[in-house]
Amino acid sequence: MEMGILGLPQSGKSTLFEIMTGVKSGQSHEAVVRGQASVPDERFEKLVEIYKPVKVSPAKVPFSDVHAVGDHPWEAIRQNLSGADGILHVIDGFSLPDVSLSLDAYHKLEDELVLSDLLIIEKKLERLAKMSRKAVSPQEAAQNDLLPKLKDCLEAGKPLRAAGLTPAEVFILRSFSFWTIKPELVVVNVAEDNLSFAESFTREANLPEPVLGICCKIEAELTGLDAAEQKEFLDSMGIAEPAFGRIIRTAFSLLGRISFFTVGEDEVKAWVIPVDTKAPKAAGAIHNDFERGFIKAEVMSYEDFTAHGGSAARVKSAGRLRLEGKEYIVQDGDIINFRFNV
Repeated sequence: MEMGILGLPQSGKSTLFEIMTGVKSGQSHEAVVRGQASVPDERFEKLVEIYKPVKVSPAKVPFSDVHAVGDHPWEAIRQNLSGADGILHVIDGFSLPDVSLSLDAYHKLEDELVLSDLLIIEKKLERLAKMSRKAVSPQEAAQNDLLPKLKDCLEAGKPLRAAGLTPAEVFILRSFSFWTIKPELVVVNVAEDNLSFAESFTREANLPEPVLGICCKIEAELTGLDAAEQKEFLDSMGIAEPAFGRIIRTAFSLLGRISFFTVGEDEVKAWVIPVDTKAPKAAGAIHNDFERGFIKAEVMSYEDFTAHGGSAARVKSAGRLRLEGKEYIVQDGDIINFRFNV
């Protein structure tokens, strides 16, 4: 699971990466810089407040900031972001005087991504056309049936996200490193005296992808303050929470992830799993032995836990502690203790 950050030069993408992860990137000569951002979660903070554990482990989202280096920058970007599961596209909304110019900047990079995917499809179709039927594998035959539809989509200037692909079709295409099939989050980096610019961009662009605004200059100042100073600063600006927190949470959701909690005085931890994960596989996120020897999952929802005064004993007394089996699909915010035997 990783979110790759893309953006034209001077868009503020490296600054945003540094704000979210705390890892310096802007002056790096590396082709790609990686870091992890903690997912802001009021539920997790409340559990930490209740248990006062020795160790706290919030959910995290890996981000990568790719720099266009060398004689073939796009090839370098593709190679270093081929493993990314989603794209965070940063737009310059602070130095350009008009929304239309920011839209042009957005489309310039998006068109490059569409063209890159189109070239991959054309090369694959050309290769398949030269192969004999006997030499074509069943998977390649399935791809050959699907690729013309994708080619039409890209030639119309649309990303593959707009092609209406089924999960089965996406699975068939898993061997390709398509850019535009990945979920995308658009972030508009605005000036501190024009915070409404992001709203104007969102209206004008009318994108199906989520769009969020941030002023990286303000957010960078926030990271240097303690919690009390941050709150005072945000209150003075009329802002409920730092924008980078919303960006991290949205990226986490776009990647199709949720978290469940294990709690105790030693540690409170948020475990990251894909949506629709069954209990044994979720147990495996903790340790392979938990999955292999899975018996039952003792589950209480975060809502039940807090509604009963943050007491597991009260949840149990109220009959709200559940024993779930192998077919249980773990829900976001579940507090779980796994029973297993190896």
